Amino acid sequence: MSCPMCRATTNPKYRPFCSRRCADLDLAKWFNGSYATPSRDPEDIEAAIELTEAAEEPLQKKH
Repeated sequence: MSCPMCRATTNPKYRPFCSRRCADLDLAKWFNGSYATPSRDPEDIEAAIELTEAAEEPLQKKH
């Protein structure tokens, strides 16, 4: 098995990663939202729409 971050050989101590560094990099991706699991909760969908619309408002005012 190879490390999902750098493709180096897996270290049993950090499996499935090769090192603590790669494990930490993967964890950071979860924390910053690079990885996410989809939600079908109507409240989550509604909140996402509101955030998207709020982010688009400043862009629309520039034009």
